[in-house]
Amino acid sequence: MKLKIGDNVLVIAGKDKGRTGAVLRLFHDKNKVVIAGLNMAKKTVKRSQANPQGGLLDVEMPLDASNVMLVDPTTGTARRAGYEGIRSEGTKERVLKEHGRNGGRKTSTTASSE
Repeated sequence: MKLKIGDNVLVIAGKDKGRTGAVLRLFHDKNKVVIAGLNMAKKTVKRSQANPQGGLLDVEMPLDASNVMLVDPTTGTARRAGYEGIRSEGTKERVLKEHGRNGGRKTSTTASSE
C-alpha cells in the first residue's frame, strides 16, 4: 500500500466518489483505509458511564485502498503513486506518476521512508 497516515486522498469509487480527505488509519493486512469524514455509518452504542445516553454515533468506516488516489500536494490533482529504487541510506522514495506523455515516469517526489 502506497499511502501513509495524514496523506490527502481522493475517493474514486463508491458513495463518496469525488470527495477528498485525510487518511486516519491504515489496515495493511486487509488493504483498507479510514478517511476523515468519509464513508460514515451509524453505530449503536450501549449506555455506559463513558456514554450515559447511549444511542447512535456516526463512525468512519474503512474503504478499500483501491478506491482512493493520492492527491499531489503541489498541483492538487489525483495521481498514481509508486516507489523508486533504494537510496544509499536504505529507504525508498515515494514518487507520483503522471498519465499521458511521459509514460508513467516520475513528475514530483515526496520524501518518505517505508
